[in-house]
Amino acid sequence: MRNLLWIIFFLSISLLDSAQIPKRCSAPPRYPSARLNSRFGSRNTFGSGQKVYYNCVEDFVPYTGDLSVMCVDGTWTELTLKCQKRSCGNAGDLPHGWLQYEGHSFIGEKVHAKCNDGYTLKGPKYMTCKKTGWTGKFPTCEEDITCSTPEVANLVSRSDVSIHRVGEKVTFTCSSGFMLDGPQQITCGPSGQWEPKLPQCLTSLEKGGCSTPANTKSSNTNLADTFITRTTFAPGERVHYTCDVGYRPVGGSRYRSCVSGQWTPLLLKCERKLCGSAGEIQNGYFIYSGVEFGDTATAHCDEGFQLVGRPTRNCMSFGWDGRVPFCEVVECEEPPVVPDAVKKGPVEGPHRYRSVIVYECRTGTLVGSKEVWCTKNGTWSTPPTCREITCPSPSVPNAAWTRAHTRLYQHRDAVTIDCRHGYTRVGASTVTCGDNGQWIPSLPKCRHTPRRTNWSRYAV
Repeated sequence: MRNLLWIIFFLSISLLDSAQIPKRCSAPPRYPSARLNSRFGSRNTFGSGQKVYYNCVEDFVPYTGDLSVMCVDGTWTELTLKCQKRSCGNAGDLPHGWLQYEGHSFIGEKVHAKCNDGYTLKGPKYMTCKKTGWTGKFPTCEEDITCSTPEVANLVSRSDVSIHRVGEKVTFTCSSGFMLDGPQQITCGPSGQWEPKLPQCLTSLEKGGCSTPANTKSSNTNLADTFITRTTFAPGERVHYTCDVGYRPVGGSRYRSCVSGQWTPLLLKCERKLCGSAGEIQNGYFIYSGVEFGDTATAHCDEGFQLVGRPTRNCMSFGWDGRVPFCEVVECEEPPVVPDAVKKGPVEGPHRYRSVIVYECRTGTLVGSKEVWCTKNGTWSTPPTCREITCPSPSVPNAAWTRAHTRLYQHRDAVTIDCRHGYTRVGASTVTCGDNGQWIPSLPKCRHTPRRTNWSRYAV
């Protein structure tokens, strides 16, 4: 029992002591526009009643509230400090104009300079608020200086603007038949005068210029396209020439200059472009009129071949036109049918140039060449015929002949003819039945031989 009393006594004393110890605070809170003073940033706990201090972040300044907070029984009091962006304030007054602010002149904001009508801004168009204040040179508005419209006769067009500001430029182009004497472009100067001095538009005679140079047809040259639409040229001005289509420069200057109203001689030399070979044709060849611009190359095939493609190529400025044709071998259709005959040889096609077919007669006699061939024209040579050839009986008066006497003799039958006694043969003794049904050579004749008288027995 006594021990229990002692335990209760000590517990009560312990609880009394713990109730009297104040609670500590952890690290102070963070705020978006304020930051903790650097001397408190490394500590993690703070005692009750202890204060810490805040400062505004960069580019912000305090405008109300307390800079500190206090640890009270483990809790920090609320920060009442209020920070606002640093301002550069009023930038000043702009005579003959005004300043247009983007906002409240805070750091990073701009103020833009504007001038009244009739005045021109000099200096920067705007200033920027920095930590050190408004940056840049303060602008000014100066009264406008203008130039009147320049008066130049014989211009292509005139400006519709009657007043030109300093720095504005005007470009001049003379009417056809006139040339510019002086600068092509002038500028409105700070004194209200045009700089440099105004030009004039003069005729070529007044200026000592030249008219459009004439082409020299025999030289195969042409004035460059840049100059062909112009009618007048200033003294000392140069033009250049190009070679005709299909020609190339081989020497001499391509330039001419206008000197004292006359053009210097043109020394450019042009010659026809070369095309070289038109190509190789298998089983054929080209015949050239030449190999320069304007020449032609005509294709020809070897005998027994025919051309496929365009036969003529022309030498153009870019080379030979078209494509190289080719030569293909000539072919004949099926060989002709000869009645009563059979064909021998390569009967199956294709039948190319110089293919040969041999004919043999089944009946009758073959008349003509037994061979036919595929010609270079794609046709067969003349075929033979098979026919029955006979010759009539060789009736020669006062003659007799060997072999049986019949009315008809077959082709190539031969007979020998002899004249009777008292007759002499004139012609061949042997004749043959020929291809045309006639005797070859022609039949002989038998002429009567006069009897000779023996006058010697009457001699005195």
